[in-house]
Amino acid sequence: MAYKIITSQCTVCGACEFECPNAAISLKNDTYIINPKKCTECEGSFDTPQCAVVCPVENTCVPA
Repeated sequence: MAYKIITSQCTVCGACEFECPNAAISLKNDTYIINPKKCTECEGSFDTPQCAVVCPVENTCVPA
């Protein structure tokens, strides 16, 4: 499974892009997206997905 970003809640701050250990998050058409093929939910690197941890808006980075 992978995480996704709720675009209507995203403030486009960029915090998640730099925290992703898999480089699965990128800016596309003025919105951040998570590539589900690269997203591992940070398994093996962190206990919790880092996009959700660093996002300033609660419930913006959520399981897909």
